[in-house]
Amino acid sequence: MQVGHFQFSYCSNIHPGESWEATFENLKSYIPQIRENLQWKGAFGIGLRLSNEASLELEKKDELAAFQSWLAQENAYVFTLNGFPYGDFHHTRVKDQVHFPDWTTDDRKNYTIRSFRILAQLLPDGMSGGISTSPISYRHWFKTPEEKDDAMQKATANLMEVVAELAKIQTETGKTLHLDIEPEPDGILENSDEMLWLFDSWLIPKGAPILSQKLGITLSEAEILILEHIQVCYDVCHFAIVYEHPANTFSKFNNAGIKIGKIQISAALKLDLGENRAEIQQKLLPFAESTYLHQVVGRKADGSLVSYSDLPEALEAIQDAEEKEWRIHFHVPLFVESYGQFFSTQSSILNVLSELRNHPEITEHLEVETYTWEVLPDEMRLELGESISRELEWVLQRLE
Repeated sequence: MQVGHFQFSYCSNIHPGESWEATFENLKSYIPQIRENLQWKGAFGIGLRLSNEASLELEKKDELAAFQSWLAQENAYVFTLNGFPYGDFHHTRVKDQVHFPDWTTDDRKNYTIRSFRILAQLLPDGMSGGISTSPISYRHWFKTPEEKDDAMQKATANLMEVVAELAKIQTETGKTLHLDIEPEPDGILENSDEMLWLFDSWLIPKGAPILSQKLGITLSEAEILILEHIQVCYDVCHFAIVYEHPANTFSKFNNAGIKIGKIQISAALKLDLGENRAEIQQKLLPFAESTYLHQVVGRKADGSLVSYSDLPEALEAIQDAEEKEWRIHFHVPLFVESYGQFFSTQSSILNVLSELRNHPEITEHLEVETYTWEVLPDEMRLELGESISRELEWVLQRLE
């Protein structure tokens, strides 16, 4: 949906289903319903989650033509893809496997390039398009600095293959596409400083020579292509969990010449660790579910941070924890600020939206991304179409 400067939608990873048939059926079921709920008269933007399996099916000429025909019929369009989860994302144990295969592998590279070729055919003329992706890998898979360096070497080479493909697509179609890397807790990249490290220590000094040789261009031309085609996916939930303030982070990226390709609007769970730790522990148990990773980052009185790889680990340590506050990677509804004695990081979303009203050039793509509806505690669940519509309406009211 065009909202002022922005293309705006929700991410379809909220819907279960890994095949293209299941993905398409969900779109056909929910997009008309949500449009009607919002009383949206203009073209309806779609943030499409495309698994590897679905991408292999959709790239077939007949499937793609049928989808394009449906988009035209519904006055809808695709401007962004979620290419972070490669495989099953619902009704299975995902946890750290959401990062697999990672950017050290040909599987991740090939899936991403295939998805970009599909996006190039779906994207309307005159509009930029992006695909969000994993923060290189899961940091706990690498036990030594040497293992991590080896992973970064392989990932940098694969990312340059993607940049070369995006430069080719731009030459052939005139469409600008960007890969939006999404930092999250316990990824190799989990905050703004580590995103700067990616560019300063890897993509520019090591990636540019690879790209220069591959395309027969100068190093400065290669650097321009890297900064154009590799950008950031700023997930509000993820940056709130690591206690970053949006204005500071946006300024840091801007000063470094790094663009924000997409902002995913999402909220985390937060709470103060008071004296009654046993009661808090019991009330958090329903959130310690087995499908997704729910990393926890605590902040001590002196401002230092303590990380737990998943909520069950944090709950085991709660009695002796020195932190004053916890923030939990659990995507909760945007429009609810408090849950009894727990809260959401909704204030971070309001700060982001305020920055966007004053500085719309920060990004072009906005995407609501609450994908945990089916694993929320029972009292927090609503009918899915209604839930999506309420989230979109909540953001629209504050954007306008």
